[in-house]
Amino acid sequence: MAEAGKQRLAYIDWMRGLACVLMFQTHCYDSWLGGAARQTSFIRWSQLGGTLPAPLFLFLAGISCALLTDRMRRKGAAPRDIANTTIRRGAEIFGLGLLFRVQEFVLGQPWAPWTDLLRVDILNTIGLSLVLMGILCRMAQSRTASTILAAGAALGVALATPPLWTTWRPRWLPWYLESYVNGVHTYNVPQVWLFPIFPWTAFAFAGLAVGFLLFSDWAAKNPSRTMALSGAAGGGIFFLSSWLDARPAQFYAVYDYWHTSPNFFLARIGILLVIAGGVYAWCRWGFGQKGFSPLILLGQASLLVYWVHIEFVYGRFSILPKRAETIPVASVGLAVIFTAMVLLAAARTRWKGRGAEILARFRRVRAAA
Repeated sequence: MAEAGKQRLAYIDWMRGLACVLMFQTHCYDSWLGGAARQTSFIRWSQLGGTLPAPLFLFLAGISCALLTDRMRRKGAAPRDIANTTIRRGAEIFGLGLLFRVQEFVLGQPWAPWTDLLRVDILNTIGLSLVLMGILCRMAQSRTASTILAAGAALGVALATPPLWTTWRPRWLPWYLESYVNGVHTYNVPQVWLFPIFPWTAFAFAGLAVGFLLFSDWAAKNPSRTMALSGAAGGGIFFLSSWLDARPAQFYAVYDYWHTSPNFFLARIGILLVIAGGVYAWCRWGFGQKGFSPLILLGQASLLVYWVHIEFVYGRFSILPKRAETIPVASVGLAVIFTAMVLLAAARTRWKGRGAEILARFRRVRAAA
């Protein structure tokens, strides 16, 4: 039964690995392409692919939170214990996000300003999302109530985003707190390259709602049918978002489809559901789990490979000159980064949880010497 459970949930790791690959290509081409290469349709398509990794990571964080909550509820854990477990994990990731900013600040000297220490990055938002989802699961103590509340939270965050970025900006807050609302950072307007609570936590809440549906009793007995329905629902949501976007009347004073629009949020949720259905089919009937799977390895070590690859792409130790390469050279660099991160993920998977064994072996070698 445990092996069957692993087979059934391998698509989650595969999806997270896919998010890592999309992230690698986006970061590599953005950092290294220079000159005329930055004006081509190639980099535009690369950046379009870059709109998926962050929603995927947050969406899968929500699904994972639903899985953990469901398992603890089945074991009879108290709602308070379930919430505390999720909140502690969220606080841990938020703390790692702050530590990552310290690392980038130190390695970025003497050019990095101190304000970079307070930049709202994806790890900060994932951590806060887990904290908020833990609070939500404490409030709703059944699967049905949790699903409804999570879906409502996702929709509420998406609907509140446009005014909080424009007409209802909380300007009375210090910039480092307002930045968690709309990503303003030290600038006069919100920055689209940051990851504030609005709209990004909406993807985590959506993943939480979908996760409770995916791990229901009926879905456990009919996984293939469930994922097929998920993919079909995703297609319907995508076309609904396109229809809503085409309406002549607009509800918001400022409408920015690509950054704050609830319609774009719906479109991306639809795409994520379609991807989930396709990845499930690939892992069950295709080659997703046949032999060695680099994407599953990346998915299982996504936090580590995110942390490490940033420094070798954007940081001081970038393996190629920034803003100076052609598409073929940058593609070779991307292949190097991908291979190195797969090897790193494989090493992490092999040695995870074996710290005491490694330490004992080291002591034996030292004693023998």
